[in-house]
Amino acid sequence: MLELGLKALIAYGLGSIVGALVVGSLRGVDIRTMGSGNAGGTNALRTQGLAFAAATVVIDVGKGWLAAGWLPGVALPGVAADPALTPEALAASCGFAAIAGHVWPLWHGFRGGKGGATLVGVLLALAPALLLAAVAVWVALVLAFGWVGLATTAAAVAVPVAALLARPPSTALVAFGLAVAVLVAFAHRGNFARMFAGTEPRAGRLWLFRPRRPRP
Repeated sequence: MLELGLKALIAYGLGSIVGALVVGSLRGVDIRTMGSGNAGGTNALRTQGLAFAAATVVIDVGKGWLAAGWLPGVALPGVAADPALTPEALAASCGFAAIAGHVWPLWHGFRGGKGGATLVGVLLALAPALLLAAVAVWVALVLAFGWVGLATTAAAVAVPVAALLARPPSTALVAFGLAVAVLVAFAHRGNFARMFAGTEPRAGRLWLFRPRRPRP
């Protein structure tokens, strides 16, 4: 259990490095005071533009991959590997800790993003097939409804569903998926409140989706 606890703690610290806030500190801006107030890629795109958002996503996806794909295999000095802990369970635990760190970052006053990009990095390391299922759901809902928050939450919910449908299903991946679905849904509670109020912006208002203005 010592290995699990220490690596989960390291993964949480890694997840607490929030891309939008790191890039924002270089520009002298805090996007938590702009737009939706979320320190994630969508708000970065709306308020700061494509380059800022791309850098944000690279950092957030990268730390998820490091937490689930690299950290579990690192030998910690003086810490023996736990024989009762499967590599998949350790990787899933580290991945979840990184996503939690992104949502409640230690280095940024526990006010971070909503976990979508970090989940992508974790799934890329853990189970690319689950990532494909989540991306398919995300794209379908963005195209159908335009709400990124709804699409991201549904994509997170698709993870445990896809893990359950796998043969044979992995207990570690199912548990990870259920925990992530709850966390991502909770992180998007403000988005759902705005959807019901009719004030949530749609993807059509993002810079990438805006129609080109005709030249005079």
